Amino acid sequence: MRTRIFKIGSFQAVRIPEELASGADVRDVEIERVGNALVVRPRVDRTLADLDDLLAEFSPHFMAGGREFHEERDRES
Repeated sequence: MRTRIFKIGSFQAVRIPEELASGADVRDVEIERVGNALVVRPRVDRTLADLDDLLAEFSPHFMAGGREFHEERDRES
C-alpha cells in the first residue's frame, strides 16, 4: 500500500489509509525510527495497575550482576 508525505507548516504528515486506521477513538500515537522504517503505534497510557506487565518486559537477566557500588560522598550545602 502506498501513500504520500505532505507538508503542514514546518511538519511532514502522512495520510493513513482507512484500511490501516487504528480506530476513531485513537488520537495520540507514538512514532519511532527503527532502521530505515518509521513505526507508528497507538499511545497507551500506563498506570501503576500495569506494573506487573511493565516489569515482565525486562529480560530475566536484567541486573543479574547486581549494581555497581559507588561510595557516597559528602554533599556541599
